[in-house]
Amino acid sequence: MAKMIHSMIRVQDLSKSVQFYHELFDLEVKRQVDFDGFSLTYLANEETSFELELTHNYDNEKAYELGNGYGHLAFSSEDIETIWRIASLHNYDPSDIKSLRHKDTLVARFFFVADPDGYQVEVIEKSEVYF
Repeated sequence: MAKMIHSMIRVQDLSKSVQFYHELFDLEVKRQVDFDGFSLTYLANEETSFELELTHNYDNEKAYELGNGYGHLAFSSEDIETIWRIASLHNYDPSDIKSLRHKDTLVARFFFVADPDGYQVEVIEKSEVYF
């Protein structure tokens, strides 16, 4: 059996990305490894041992092309309205909170917000399905 430990995204401005993930999801820098030409910064919080790895290539000056295969990162929260308000206050332009239903059953309440590099992040209300 294997354990999933992190997901990596490339970022153009490390400080903006760290700020975004801290302001909305309370992620903190757990460790950072600097190499010639790039750094690896690992973010996490007390909710999980899973980490988000931010790869910052020092010589990259252009925005990354995310392509058409990227989906999204997802965070769950008991209070998505507060995160939505914080995202709005910081001008991150979150989408409206939506409900997804299957027949008459509520499957999920969620919204999306883009991080500074354009990666889509889903914020989904904790439930029996999403915890």
